[in-house]
Amino acid sequence: MTNNANGEENGESCSTQPGRSAPSERGRPPLIRYVSAALLARGADAGAAVGFVMLASASGAPAAHGALMAAALTAPHVFGSLPSRLLDRAKDARTVLAGAAVLYGLCIWAAALGFGRLPLAIPLLLAAAAGFCGPLLTGGLSSLLAPLMPGQELRQRRAESWDALTYGIGGTLGPAAVAAAAAALSAGFALTALSAASFAAAPLLLALPKAARPERGEPAGRPPRAAGEPQAKPRGVLRALAAIGPLRRATLLTMAAALPGGAISVLAVAFAERTAQAGGPSGGYLVTAFGLGNLAGSLLLVLFPLRGNPEKQMRGWTAAVAASFVCCGFMPSYAWLFAALLLAGAANAPFFAAALAVRSAYSPDGIRAQAFAAMAGIKTAAGSAGTAAAGLLIGFGPSALFWAGGLIVALALLATGQDLVRDKSNVAPS
Repeated sequence: MTNNANGEENGESCSTQPGRSAPSERGRPPLIRYVSAALLARGADAGAAVGFVMLASASGAPAAHGALMAAALTAPHVFGSLPSRLLDRAKDARTVLAGAAVLYGLCIWAAALGFGRLPLAIPLLLAAAAGFCGPLLTGGLSSLLAPLMPGQELRQRRAESWDALTYGIGGTLGPAAVAAAAAALSAGFALTALSAASFAAAPLLLALPKAARPERGEPAGRPPRAAGEPQAKPRGVLRALAAIGPLRRATLLTMAAALPGGAISVLAVAFAERTAQAGGPSGGYLVTAFGLGNLAGSLLLVLFPLRGNPEKQMRGWTAAVAASFVCCGFMPSYAWLFAALLLAGAANAPFFAAALAVRSAYSPDGIRAQAFAAMAGIKTAAGSAGTAAAGLLIGFGPSALFWAGGLIVALALLATGQDLVRDKSNVAPS
């Protein structure tokens, strides 16, 4: 990383004296502001879909209307690379992100006010507009972290661990806060609170140092460049994901792990119905166990960040994820499955942190935000496919589907291993 990047991190001009490093005492505030903004924005993004479903239920509207609102909000995430082009082309990414946070909050608030009062098509369009802002606040925001936190590998890995933690907290507490606020007050109030959280993220994003877009050297622990792997900007984000070996393999592993991950809610409810007595604990607690395990794993990563080659780390934790899903299929009781899902969630935390590190290390600067958002969108699509597949195949039983999920992840790991061997065999001689 160049000294120019260090100067930008601290809000200084490009004329920073050569050899001058960023003062350590000024390294923390950018991360604190980043984490605070990410928690607010991602909590709002994760909770809004639940809020729309609860709003439809409370207003007496058909359940399908709530589902349509949630789908309109989440579906645009699959096309996250499109709005993320704004980040890659912007002179100052902070203004794009802050604008996305404000627009997200406005659209959510307007959709909640219009639901039941205006033709359904209008709230649906507003929810879809918010959904197109979502990828900027998730993958797009993550793409900004490495330029904000240049320096030693350990420092970057710890920052990426904090980033992974914001996803876990936002994805867990966002929906929980919405449910609690809706029960105590109203679903409309809950959505208004989410809008306020998104608005509050905007000034924090603007307060971040301006991230430089330097030419990066080889990331720490990066394997030799394979023949055919582009050194300059690829022409498009999908070409980049297909052409750059580590991104290609990380994308496949992310998709494979997201399939059984998306099925957990269906499998947990089915398992609870088959094993618990009437009035016993629900499958919702089992889903919560996975989330709690993920949070615990993310917290540990903040204290003990991953080190070394990020792709190697991702492959190792993919094996742990596959094994955890297989173990879930062998659990004989509700309590045992609760414990197994805790461990599965804990294994998913370093897997996701390693995936973020791979994206950070290998995404070309010219399409960096698009690469982050595209991989996040692919993960969202795979998770939705896993949920749908579990619903269709639940007749085979939750245990069989847990085993199938573990097998899918293991097969993806095997395929990426073969791909890695081919890449190494094609390394151009220096």
